[in-house]
Amino acid sequence: MTALFRISTLLTLVLFPAVGSAEDQQIATVRQKLEQQYGATTQRIMRETLKGNEAWQKMHELCDGIGFRLSGSPGLEEAIDWAIASMKKDGQENCRREKVMIPKWTRGKEWARMESPRKFDIHMLGLGMSVGTPPEGITAPVVVVHDEESFAKASDQMKGKFVLFNNPMPEYTEERGACYGHTVRFRYGGPALAAEKGAVGCLVRSVTARSLRSPHTGSTGYQDDIPKIPAAAISTEDADMIQRLTDQGQEVTITLKMDAKNHGMVPSANVIAEYVGREKPEEIVIISGHIDAWDVGHGAHDDGGGCVMAMEAINVLRKLKLRPRRTIRVVLWTNEENGQEGAKQYALDHANELANHVAAIESDSGVFQPQGFSVQHIDPAKGKIAEENLAHFFALMNRPGLTKIKSGWSGADISHIKHGELPLMGLIVEGSTYFDYHHTHADTLDKVDPKDLTDCVATLAAISYLLAEIPGRLDEPLFPDPSLN
Repeated sequence: MTALFRISTLLTLVLFPAVGSAEDQQIATVRQKLEQQYGATTQRIMRETLKGNEAWQKMHELCDGIGFRLSGSPGLEEAIDWAIASMKKDGQENCRREKVMIPKWTRGKEWARMESPRKFDIHMLGLGMSVGTPPEGITAPVVVVHDEESFAKASDQMKGKFVLFNNPMPEYTEERGACYGHTVRFRYGGPALAAEKGAVGCLVRSVTARSLRSPHTGSTGYQDDIPKIPAAAISTEDADMIQRLTDQGQEVTITLKMDAKNHGMVPSANVIAEYVGREKPEEIVIISGHIDAWDVGHGAHDDGGGCVMAMEAINVLRKLKLRPRRTIRVVLWTNEENGQEGAKQYALDHANELANHVAAIESDSGVFQPQGFSVQHIDPAKGKIAEENLAHFFALMNRPGLTKIKSGWSGADISHIKHGELPLMGLIVEGSTYFDYHHTHADTLDKVDPKDLTDCVATLAAISYLLAEIPGRLDEPLFPDPSLN
């Protein structure tokens, strides 16, 4: 037996091990056909991307060169112009703005101070879309609650006071993730709950499990039939201090001063660029992130990285001269953070072509080691097929750690096109530290690992190529040959 034959035999056994059941045999046959048709190309995409790409330079230009990009700000419009110019320079096709009207909200000057039982400056950030206080601020006692049950018990004590929602985020675990939804519900809905009970202001514990007295902002919401009251996030440390004081029977009084203002709707745009398909240019695979970011930090993890991943993924494919059957469309959504008007407008503007959208990916979980994708589909049966096919793609890519496939929520922006009956996919990354930086002054470029960024670009480039290149859709059988059934 020659050495070459032994190596070939070993590789076959590793990639396509002996299987017993008919189902296992079918899986092995599908993966063997995928390897024969797409294996070399997929490995080339991964290898060449990991060898070198321009993602870090793009991150530097966006984060250090432009900085924060809140909806309605000059920074957002500068970032939109930059993204279009950058992709035109890369040679991408159909680079353009698509007009969107978005809300403009400004933070202005803001501060909070505990007046009693002692003077103490509180670390705070006003919540996005909050109303401001009167010019002199608001001074009032604080009522502390944890959840809906404790809120109901204290509801008759809230008139004329601040309500502090001190609802801690659990520690991250691999099984349950960050439990963002568990905590963020009070950031968004707390002001309306408190105002309905006569409160004059709302404070929320920052949505993070770890803190160095770093407040986390984020969007809040109001109801038309309930008065709008000022709302701010405070650091976890300050929230716990107020909790301890009130638990000891001391009345805590706070002054909150916020110059926040809503300025109505102003023009902005989604950014679109394409790598046009060679055979089915009318069929679309979306890869995307959101170009806006809060007015603190650089918006590096949230979501400069998601934008750059998409921009660089098609740049890698173009440099390799790998033009897939279908069109890969980069969409950089505007106004994800405080309205999602960009995604809503895209769904309206492209309603007539949604049937030709075959998949959509959103990257909005930070720039960390890629672990897999979530899959969301309006048709559960098709969603299951999409998950099975994605597992075949992972085997083809053969990347350690790229194994997670989760059913369910895949992205705020792409959720607006779910009625198009296409698989929606969200990039899953190692998320144990994401909420250390999320919506804070600390979301800066130095928190991004260039290697993680490159790994994300390689993963997105390979997956988007396969989605755009395979003969059928992700939510259809890959090889509908009767011999494989």
